[in-house]
Amino acid sequence: MNFLFRSIAEGSCLLNVDASTMEEIIEAAVQFLVQTGRLPESQQSMVTAGLKEREKSVPTVIGHACAVPHFYDDAITEPAMVFIRLKHASNMGALDGVPTRYIFLLIGSNEQTASHLDTLSSIARLMSDNVVHFEMMYGDSQQDMLDAMERHVNRNVLAAPPKAREVTEGLKTDPKLFAGLMSDIKRRVPHYVNDFRDGLTAKTVASIFFMFFACLAPAVTFGGAMGLETGGLIGAEQMLKATVVCGLVYALLAGQPLIILGGIGPLLIFTIILYQLCIKMDQAENFLGIYGWVGIWTGLFTLILAITNASNLMRYFTRFTDEIFSALMSLIFIYKAVDFLVIGFQDSNDATSYIGALLALILAIGTFYIAMTLARLRSSKYLFPWMREFLADFGPSIALVCMIGVAWWLGDESTLKTLGFGNVEESSVESSSWFVDFGAVPLWIRFAAIGPALLATVLIFLSQNITARLVNSPENRLTKGESYHLDLAVIGLLVGVCSLFGWPWMVAATVRSLAHVRSLAWSEEMVDGNGQHSEIVHVAENRISAIVIHVLIGGTLLVLPLLQYVPMAALYGIFLYMGFVSLKGVQFIERLSFWLMDSSLYPINHYTRRVPTKSIHLFTLCQFICLVILCIINLYPYEPVRILFPVFIALLVPVRFIIGRFFNADHLAFLDADEAPEDEGLHWV
Repeated sequence: MNFLFRSIAEGSCLLNVDASTMEEIIEAAVQFLVQTGRLPESQQSMVTAGLKEREKSVPTVIGHACAVPHFYDDAITEPAMVFIRLKHASNMGALDGVPTRYIFLLIGSNEQTASHLDTLSSIARLMSDNVVHFEMMYGDSQQDMLDAMERHVNRNVLAAPPKAREVTEGLKTDPKLFAGLMSDIKRRVPHYVNDFRDGLTAKTVASIFFMFFACLAPAVTFGGAMGLETGGLIGAEQMLKATVVCGLVYALLAGQPLIILGGIGPLLIFTIILYQLCIKMDQAENFLGIYGWVGIWTGLFTLILAITNASNLMRYFTRFTDEIFSALMSLIFIYKAVDFLVIGFQDSNDATSYIGALLALILAIGTFYIAMTLARLRSSKYLFPWMREFLADFGPSIALVCMIGVAWWLGDESTLKTLGFGNVEESSVESSSWFVDFGAVPLWIRFAAIGPALLATVLIFLSQNITARLVNSPENRLTKGESYHLDLAVIGLLVGVCSLFGWPWMVAATVRSLAHVRSLAWSEEMVDGNGQHSEIVHVAENRISAIVIHVLIGGTLLVLPLLQYVPMAALYGIFLYMGFVSLKGVQFIERLSFWLMDSSLYPINHYTRRVPTKSIHLFTLCQFICLVILCIINLYPYEPVRILFPVFIALLVPVRFIIGRFFNADHLAFLDADEAPEDEGLHWV
């Protein structure tokens, strides 16, 4: 049915054709295909002769006033369909004796003969509907034909109720202490050895190369920003150490090793605000101690949440919340990249600096463009399959290497802004002890730290679990089970450990985690109402990739001078790539594009066929308003508002509950479904 809708919507429709024989109809239809560019003129004679020969051997009049002439040959590269309504019905020998008036002419390659059966079945169901006959007979335009078909679908196929939301196994634990932890351990331990064996693939190698830079860049940039805002007390060096230690421990002990830990924008903001509060209280010299106490309380609260199965609350989070949070994290990456490039031009005051800013723009866009282009090769018609797969897997790494070469070919030390590790140690405050001095903090502050710790706990709890939900999405085809409670407990322990050393806290990084999953995924090209797109069929669930990634990041601490040859602009190009790739496939972003799209050309999927356009736009508007509010809070200069960011994330759940009162329950179920209905392919492909 999807093929029929799309073909007619694209103009493959002839109404009131004055013809009385199948030969005349075929000639008119093939001539139309040639004139509209759907068929090369060189193939006109072949297709016309093939259709006529097919009709002579086996007539394609199927009854119900309908005929389906068709011809398939490997010389035809693109399938095509022409819908014809005759000016006068003609007797073409239908078994039911009904004169034929409606023609669906199909052509394509021999590979499409299987899909022809599905199309033929859809046509048979459509033309057996007497209401469709009436509406198509008196329709005056192409849109009338589409409306008649849509009303048929709404009356029949779409009568099925929406699929009820199911609580996954990882969120069904008994309300007993440690029940969730024990359940996660039992679920994941049997796969522990295979988590290493399954990592011995070429996919893992490609993922390691890409994710090394994808994790290194945020660690350096977020660490550098934190160092500037905290007087060098917590900077890039501490961020790298925390990334390495926490990443390795998490990859070895956590239940879901595909999740990548790192510093995230909201935690960066939280740390900066905490430092500013310390300055206002004349406790700047005790910042690391205060930060440590907040971290100890945060780690303790996070452990309590893991022990009491608090992750079960994630059952109340839906696609509504997940998509807003995912879009926010992606936009932070895109914003950081754009901000870096804009600042480069704003700070330029001479010819050399302007050249440097322009070169940075070229490097960032070049890295982004090459990575995106190579990723699209996976669905290309050119090269051998193994070549396409290799170039797509190693695309980001190839882009980085190319742009690093271009950077030093076009620029030099005066025009290039590199990672600049040489100043990391100088900007960091030296300490005679490895551990933070907790005793120097006044007693009342030790207990007052509980307040900000509660906010940090909410932020870590939501960031960790929402990212885990996105990683465990059914669309990713993961098979080894979930591990919400165990992973949260590991995070709680790591937050406590980082607090002892004055390191930044690590939590599940949404964009990096999703990029890690996609880099380990095997995909195949699918064609449905959305056109051609990639669908994950398998993911190499393993621990090796995460372990090696963090070992390599640890190695950078030993060879910091070498990394000064890596231009920051190229890494920000990877920021752009990860940000945009993470937005791709998000249903919320797709629905946003509907605001600028002709409604007759909306993709055909489970919700566009079942939910009125007005309801789709209203639901999307609610998500958009929530996203804008969260973005404003992240950029708001008033600290007390920004530190409440975790509360606003949590409020998305009651907001979703409230807006449910203004939507039809079935419509909302389709819009907010965790996954598309299982029978969707049978109906629309």
